[in-house]
Amino acid sequence: MHLSEINIYPVKSLMGISLGEARVENRGLQFDRSWMLVDENNKFLTQREFPKMATVNVAVDKESLTAAADGSSIVIPLIPEPEDTASVKIWTSSVKGRVYSAEVNDWFSEAIGTECRLVLMPEETKRKVNPFYAVRKFKDTVSFADGYPFLLIGESSLDDLNSRLDAPLPMNRFRPNFVVAGSEPFAEDIWKKIRIGETVFHLVKPCARCVITTVDQSIGEMDGKEPLKTLAAYRNKGGNVMFGQNLIAEAGGGIVNAGDEVHILQ
Repeated sequence: MHLSEINIYPVKSLMGISLGEARVENRGLQFDRSWMLVDENNKFLTQREFPKMATVNVAVDKESLTAAADGSSIVIPLIPEPEDTASVKIWTSSVKGRVYSAEVNDWFSEAIGTECRLVLMPEETKRKVNPFYAVRKFKDTVSFADGYPFLLIGESSLDDLNSRLDAPLPMNRFRPNFVVAGSEPFAEDIWKKIRIGETVFHLVKPCARCVITTVDQSIGEMDGKEPLKTLAAYRNKGGNVMFGQNLIAEAGGGIVNAGDEVHILQ
């Protein structure tokens, strides 16, 4: 059983990047959901309202973030200058974000078709994980991901779902960080603790899925009611449709590589 995919989504709800290796940090993989787009009320924007966000391509390195859409591109510094901060809202959290320039914000507004601003979560911002599920109670933090630092799905779980659908769907509908090959369908539901590379992860909560799973990530358009309709028939828990598992790392600093063995510890 091994890690077959590593994915990050540097700007929340924009296109993901597949990696051969990634650094594990306390609030997620390095650069994962470090940025997000907000509206005029500083509330986060996602594919739930603007499915076209899926088509904005993103690349990131140690010096800059690059975004591209509709034949246009922009290179953005990792940290905006001069410093301009705002309190931004994501679900029930209000946290400090650093806001980018008008030039950057105008580019993204044109790209996704609505007025928005790009914000970075600075290192000093500590957005807490729900303490009910946290490994270290009030010390676990998360980036601009919906609620947890990492998401894992087994390839065979998607195979099981696709066997029930009229048309199979790709893994990118579910936007995981980690994809595991060689496990039984939904084996991840019963794992409590695993090790990948040097890092131990706790599987703390199944992932409740939303309408983003119905967005065709290649064209940025909603594509009917699947997979939610089928998942609701056999993956319903307390009125929520579950697919994948949310993870928290015991400690940051390790490196994970595609191909790493996945060891079940509990």
